[in-house]
Amino acid sequence: MRFDLVDLRLFLAVLDAGSITHGAEAAGLSLPAASQRLRDMEIESGVTLLDRGRRGVTPTHAGEALAHHAMLIQRQMAQMRNELDEHAQGVRTVVPLMAPTAAITEHLPDRLATWMALHPHIDVELKERQSAEVVRALTNGLTEIGIVSDTVSTEGLQLRPFVVDRLVVVASPDHPLLLREEVFFTDILHEHFIGLADGALQDNLDGRAHIAGGRLKIRVRTRTFEGICRMAAGGVGIGIVPETTIRHCRQLMKLGAVRLADDWAVRKLSVCTRVRDHMSASARSLADHLASAGF
Repeated sequence: MRFDLVDLRLFLAVLDAGSITHGAEAAGLSLPAASQRLRDMEIESGVTLLDRGRRGVTPTHAGEALAHHAMLIQRQMAQMRNELDEHAQGVRTVVPLMAPTAAITEHLPDRLATWMALHPHIDVELKERQSAEVVRALTNGLTEIGIVSDTVSTEGLQLRPFVVDRLVVVASPDHPLLLREEVFFTDILHEHFIGLADGALQDNLDGRAHIAGGRLKIRVRTRTFEGICRMAAGGVGIGIVPETTIRHCRQLMKLGAVRLADDWAVRKLSVCTRVRDHMSASARSLADHLASAGF
């Protein structure tokens, strides 16, 4: 069978996006061209690679095998570029990294900045995903490094400490909730919320509310944790943010906070990778750096 690098890059992009349309866009192809390439790949291989449904596409067992080998090929290409970097200027290496919302907004910027300043020819492709999605991506070879919480199974993967992340409820200083030392998530489902426009944390909270038999009453959505804090301080409603956020926000506004008592609200985040032999030199360096100040 004859797959070229464009085919493999497209296939991985479609799996990552869960959609042929968005995968084609990420791969820089038109939808008709991408669809034809995917059909040709299935004809060439003689197997179905994607299950197509109303909510998007998922890999078949054969598709997962292809994704694994496609990622290995991409890693080998990255390793080749690393070695050629010493001989040719302007060639850049990209390290893929997936992480939950709190890690991306609160913990990764400083640590990434330090490492990237020392490696000016290496870029980081940072994507926001829930921990379970990060584990699946690592297992299927769709990323080299992930940040995951201790709420998911990581069998077969390597874990190293990153940071402890605690979620808190923020509200205006006169809100009745602040009379309590801590609250359970189910105790505040009746409240009006300020939510995130999108992201892994918001998806997690929406899912928790559904499990509890309800849904969050979202008055408004914003793109940042600071936006949630500003609106909560102004009495619009309550919000849920990482504890590290309020330390900064309290320097800018009058804000109340109370801890969530649920076990899942305190998460140990870890740097998660496959075995080191299957990682590029750049990815190993970044993973070592991220884990160097863990917990």
